[in-house]
Amino acid sequence: MKRIGLMICGLTMAASAAFADDKVSEDEGKKIQAALAAWGCSGGEMEKESEGSGVFEVDDATCKGGQYDVKLNSNFAVTSISRD
Repeated sequence: MKRIGLMICGLTMAASAAFADDKVSEDEGKKIQAALAAWGCSGGEMEKESEGSGVFEVDDATCKGGQYDVKLNSNFAVTSISRD
């Protein structure tokens, strides 16, 4: 029983590592910050989803009224803003 639990735990950790997000390039970062500025936001931690979807995420962007998580598509258009 312990072996099964350890195998499940190991598989879960391996799957999590496979879906880790990538860092954005300098050029991508500039485009993301420009898109955020158009919405009155700035800063935050930028990541690019590694699944090949081309989706960018900004965690804890500072906007009017607080901090938000922002998602952008591969064309750097904001697709969602949610309060953190």
